[in-house]
Amino acid sequence: MLMPPSKSPVMPAPEGEDLSRAEYAYVRIRQAIRDGNFKPGQRMRETELAEKFAVSRTPIREAIRRLSGEGLIEDVAGRGLAVTQFTVAQVRELYFLRAVLEGAAASQAAQFASPSEIKAMEEIHALSRSAVDQPGETARLNLHFHRAIHAAARNQYLTSALEQLADSLSLLPGTTFEVPGRAAVALNEHRDIIAAIKKHDVAKAEAAARSHIAMACDTRISMMFRS
Repeated sequence: MLMPPSKSPVMPAPEGEDLSRAEYAYVRIRQAIRDGNFKPGQRMRETELAEKFAVSRTPIREAIRRLSGEGLIEDVAGRGLAVTQFTVAQVRELYFLRAVLEGAAASQAAQFASPSEIKAMEEIHALSRSAVDQPGETARLNLHFHRAIHAAARNQYLTSALEQLADSLSLLPGTTFEVPGRAAVALNEHRDIIAAIKKHDVAKAEAAARSHIAMACDTRISMMFRS
């Protein structure tokens, strides 16, 4: 459940006309979900959200409508609105789409990446090697690595689709790098992706990225659903 209003910090309402209250509420609630401040399965009550973000219930209602459309909030029978909790099938669907998008990004990066962009990928990879025993830091660097590929792909629509997908992925608990041995294997997979991009091998870059995400999917499902 959300914290009682007396214990929950009040967020100031937006100033200026460039950001509507509905947009403000949407951005703040979505960020809170992505940051893990609202957990999967947690109830989302309009009155408590309005109190927390210092806006009326109308912009909160509009924000919830948008977030529901994006799959971040769901209507749970008998409980009302809550942050989405995923089934095995839904996790597989998410990772299937991620494999398609990351594969496309790697493919286009193999066509368009500049030497400096490839060097940046290699530098992130080197930093990741030194953080292999730190799941949180590895996850942070992993995000930077994939964003470097997205930038090198030179496709704003692909990047936008990947960012939207990241909102749903952010609801999954923890990081796959918490699984023993996964970080080292993932870094080898990153190495293969970089090598293919560096050689401008479009097919191999896409295949390496897709394989990488498929392995991440298997790890995630093992984490979440298998004892």
